[in-house]
Order: sequence, then C-alpha cells, then structure tokens
Amino acid sequence: MAELLAVCRVYVLHPDAGPVGVTAIDKRPVEGRVKVRPYGLYADVQADRANHGGLDQAVYAYAQEDADHWSAELGREVTPGLFGENLRVSGLDVNGAVIGERWQIGSALLEVTQPRTPCQTFGRRLGEQRWVRRFTQANRTGAYLRVIENGDLGAGDTVDVVHHPLHGVTVADWFGAQYGLARASVGAAAASGPAAGGPVAVAGGPAGADAPEVDTLEELAQRLLNAHAAGEIRLSVDMHRRSEQAAARAVVD
Repeated sequence: MAELLAVCRVYVLHPDAGPVGVTAIDKRPVEGRVKVRPYGLYADVQADRANHGGLDQAVYAYAQEDADHWSAELGREVTPGLFGENLRVSGLDVNGAVIGERWQIGSALLEVTQPRTPCQTFGRRLGEQRWVRRFTQANRTGAYLRVIENGDLGAGDTVDVVHHPLHGVTVADWFGAQYGLARASVGAAAASGPAAGGPVAVAGGPAGADAPEVDTLEELAQRLLNAHAAGEIRLSVDMHRRSEQAAARAVVD
C-alpha cells in the first residue's frame, strides 16, 4: 500500500545566486492536515513559478525508496523536504508514474504532469560535488503534479492511483530519453517487470540480448501528443512544447 509519509512546506526563504534572488527550496515537514489548492499546499511558497511552480508544477513528490538510494550514496540521511519536495511517499514508484496518472490523497486529487529537471539552486542546496549531473544521471527525478480537485491531506494518508492513462509514457521514460539514461531500479517501491513498474531500459540505456526495444524521444513525444489530442491527458505547457519540438525533429530527420 502506498502511503504519504510527510507533507512539507517552505520553512524559510534563502538568498540564492539564481535570477530570482531567493529560493523556497527549504521545505520541512508540518503536522496535521494541509489544504491543497490550485497553486499547491496552503502556506507554501513558489519563489520561481516560471521554472519550479505554477499550476502544472503545483506539488512535487519524491519517493522514500529513492531517498534511501541517495542516503546510501551521500552517506547522510535524506530527510523529507531536503530535495524541496512537498510530498514524501512510500510504496509508490514515482518515477514509474505515467504522465497524466491521477493520485487520490486524502480529499485531494492530483495529476502527474512531468519530471523534475534539476537546477543549480538544487545543487547549491545539497552542496555535493557535481550534484546536478549526478541527480540527472540517476534518473530518479520524482514527479510534479497539478491539482485536479482541491482538498486536504496529511501524513499517514494512503496514495491511491485512481486513473492510469493508456499511452504508457512514464516520468522516467521521458526524462531518460532526453538524456540517454537507463531506468533506475526502484527497489521496494515496485515488483519486478515493466508491467509492475520495475526497471525498464530507455533510449540510450544499457541493453542486453534480451532487452526490449525501447522508444526514442521522438516516438514518446508523438505518443504524448496523440494522447493530448485525443483528450486522454492534458500536457503541461512545458511538456507540450518539448513534445512538439521532439516530434518536429523526427519529421525533419
């Protein structure tokens, strides 16, 4: 059973060397139930809505299983909120979530929109050498979500996947195809095999004799655009732009 382990909101704004001048990446767990509205959690802050906020990136979720991976890699605990996430979940393969998948948490209904693209603010937050590159190569990005139905949620709530689009393009598929990365193993978050959300190779990743053929970025983009046109999903502005660009490259090639 998937569970919401912690709900995190901004603790304090910090000065930052980026273009906005401040960052709201310092998120920490809060107690009790928290209201969820179109721009995210009540009393949270989005310092840079152009890149890390807005309606399509209202809530950021990260899996405990991926945090455990990084705890082992970094030799320190990755506490809830350290990566700037709003929701720390367990028992759910967040990277294996399909774009447009919907989660019921408490009375709030959320929809997966896109992966997180790490930035230098994130790198400064962690203080680890070559952090942006390391985070990218691991293909454990977590997922941004939009709010479909307002509500409230709290630690201990179950996370129920109530809608699963048929196009099948996952957060990790898309992010990995952009950078030529392999699908990360998610350990306890999922059973083995692609159907259960287990390890899957993506374009440019390692492939053995028995490895399934994988879709290119252009093919993934066309699947997303077809699903969007058919009304199966509603792509975020950023994902729609990136998909159109990738599909256009395929036509030119």
